[in-house]
Amino acid sequence: MENIYGYLMKYTNLVTGWQYRFFVLNNDAGLLEYFVNEQSRHLKPRGTLQLAGAVISPSDEDSHTFTVNAASGEQYKLRATDAKERQHWVSRLQICTQHHTEAIGKNNPPLKSRSFSLASQGSGNSPGVQRRPSQNAISFFNVGHHRLSTGKRVPILQPDHLVDVREMMSQAEGQQRDLIRSIECLPVSGHLTSLDQDLLMLKATSMATMNCLNDCFHILQLQHASQQKGSLPAGTTISWLEPKISLSNHFKNGAAQNFSAEINKPASVREEQSVSEAGQLTREPEEINPDEELEDICDDKEDDLGAVEEQRSVILHLLSQLKLGMDLTRVVLPTFILEKRSLLEMYADFMSHPDLFIAITNGTTPEDRMIRFVEYYLTSFHEGRKGAIAKKPYNPIIGETFHCSWRMPKSEVATDAGSNLSAHSPSEQVTLSKDLEGQTELDYYTVKFVAEQVSHHPPVSGFYAECVERKMCVNAHVWTKSKFLGMSIGVTMVGEGLLSLLEHGEEYTFSLPCAYARSILTVPWVELGGKVNINCAKTGYSASINFHTKPFYGGKLHRVTGEVKQNATNTVVCRVQGEWNSVLEFAYNNGETKYVDLTKLSVTRKRVRPLEKQGPFESRRLWQHVTESLRDGDIDKATEHKRALEERQRNEERLRAETETPWCTKYFLKEGDGWVYHKPLWKTVSAVQTQQMDNN
Repeated sequence: MENIYGYLMKYTNLVTGWQYRFFVLNNDAGLLEYFVNEQSRHLKPRGTLQLAGAVISPSDEDSHTFTVNAASGEQYKLRATDAKERQHWVSRLQICTQHHTEAIGKNNPPLKSRSFSLASQGSGNSPGVQRRPSQNAISFFNVGHHRLSTGKRVPILQPDHLVDVREMMSQAEGQQRDLIRSIECLPVSGHLTSLDQDLLMLKATSMATMNCLNDCFHILQLQHASQQKGSLPAGTTISWLEPKISLSNHFKNGAAQNFSAEINKPASVREEQSVSEAGQLTREPEEINPDEELEDICDDKEDDLGAVEEQRSVILHLLSQLKLGMDLTRVVLPTFILEKRSLLEMYADFMSHPDLFIAITNGTTPEDRMIRFVEYYLTSFHEGRKGAIAKKPYNPIIGETFHCSWRMPKSEVATDAGSNLSAHSPSEQVTLSKDLEGQTELDYYTVKFVAEQVSHHPPVSGFYAECVERKMCVNAHVWTKSKFLGMSIGVTMVGEGLLSLLEHGEEYTFSLPCAYARSILTVPWVELGGKVNINCAKTGYSASINFHTKPFYGGKLHRVTGEVKQNATNTVVCRVQGEWNSVLEFAYNNGETKYVDLTKLSVTRKRVRPLEKQGPFESRRLWQHVTESLRDGDIDKATEHKRALEERQRNEERLRAETETPWCTKYFLKEGDGWVYHKPLWKTVSAVQTQQMDNN
């Protein structure tokens, strides 16, 4: 492969910032070199990176930037002139990196066969303690390695051989657990500790090896099952790694299943594994009666992490498994960093100011309505977070749902003089929803919310909210993509939302900012970042909002700026600045200024059905044992319940793949690249209007 070369911008330091440098990719040597300019190419390079074992990561901050993270720990942050050039460099670098990484593996012979044992630590003067830094604690552990005899052809595995392989896997898993236990039993101080960097790496690599072997074994099982498909006698079972599941009871969108190891598990865990019995046998949408919902009295504020110091070894162990830019979708995070709510409920908490939401449609002009939407949008994130500490909501399992509603007194919703608050007749209101029959005299609006986890890989959530009385609704789907960024974790919210104001025939499209958990080794905190856009094609108004991350030096936290403009004339009608979790300033083009203090905004409590009336796959009932254990501070018990739910989801997913059974959602339908609520208000209103025209 030919070498490539050219100019790239390289981030140097805070003082000099970005500098143009001439880079050369030496494919034969596996090196990335750079020079001050092309003329100095014949001189010694200013810098060189070994690409073997490196990680090449395109940046999320823009389409031009990428990073090269060498195995030595050195990093180059580079920027191309455009997205096409970045893709060219990233592709060539990744190919070169893979080639030289594989070459190292081929050129290094396997270690000699050794057995698992923990060597004696000895005295402080023993040779074992006086080791080189490169040896570190690895030399205290002897890990077994075995090679297949050369020259012998490996036979195709038969069914009975799978049993033998499973037995060998079980033995290996037991040895790996013993190794981990031996490391964790070491003291936290002294010459050899449980926090030794090499030991943490040993834990990580052994765990990664077992995970890889588990995946390979699963592939063998699927291959064997596909060969036998259609010819299996009744009652035949395939034995999975964990736990055994009968094909005759395969999971079909929530069908009940039996686990062989179930009898030895706590009752609450068994309930989590058989939660699919009632209500999940059918996937028909359920109409929730708002009158059954009660005002939420749950107030799980996430004040602190408490166990950070005690769990530091867990965090370090987790970090030892991660690489910069690594996708965290399939990484199981420790339980103690979890919030006491599901991600689906967090989306609902973004609606905690229903008065501002309903007030959008009360704007008398398109300009006013766009500004009101921007105000509501910017005030939603503060209440969506439970405290300043960055904790992670539960990852919803596929098929999980969350329902709630809000009742908002009409007198507390902002209006404009002369605005028509009832743009539709009382008879039309009654026709729109059964909930409104005989209730036209009510002095409050009802906002209903439903969310569903519609996909597991990738993890996609759909949520929908509507206020029938005001003929407005919002539909959104979000794919959460998380990446490891060193001392922080970045979450990109991929997807789109659509706000429909049916009284005005307007639709507003919007996106969501990225979220970052910073300082994950100390006291983690949340930061939002990125640019989002809000557009209304009918009126020609748009809004551009920037969530600014704190720069390396100086600057404010949680800063946000934005502007609303009329696209046809390119006139800015409103500017916004401030902090998304504190005070926002709205400056209008008529000279007026409005301040919104988010810390003093009233929060309307959502209304939720009691647990005993919730379906088995509704968030609070589904996660109730995890939540209760977290409230009690019992991390081990919470982890046990969480693992039971995740284990069941994995097995259900395997069975659906093996039986080629597609997942059927309950409330949301796939339309193009997005997900839409099955009975959105715009379809209901359209049907009512058509019926009225026919009657007339």
